[in-house]
Amino acid sequence: MVTILVLGNTLRDAVGESELEVGLTEPTTVKKMIEANLDRLGGLRRFLIDRETLITVNKRIGSEDSPVKNGDVVKFSFQSRTSYDGTRDIPT
Repeated sequence: MVTILVLGNTLRDAVGESELEVGLTEPTTVKKMIEANLDRLGGLRRFLIDRETLITVNKRIGSEDSPVKNGDVVKFSFQSRTSYDGTRDIPT
């Protein structure tokens, strides 16, 4: 099982829970884990696409491509209008 922590009202409202667990049959990535559990985690997709969530895996900053395995803790935190990947400018 992977423990999913959802921080912030915006993400919590999108998912409906602040903490949940999902089972994995094999190691995967954060993105594939969400896609495999759309019924429970589908609300996070929009925030991943818009780069409005900070992802950590076991207290280490991650991304949608970070590996995830049973026993891991994945945390999603909402971040508004920020971009550290250079794909968008921060409005002034």
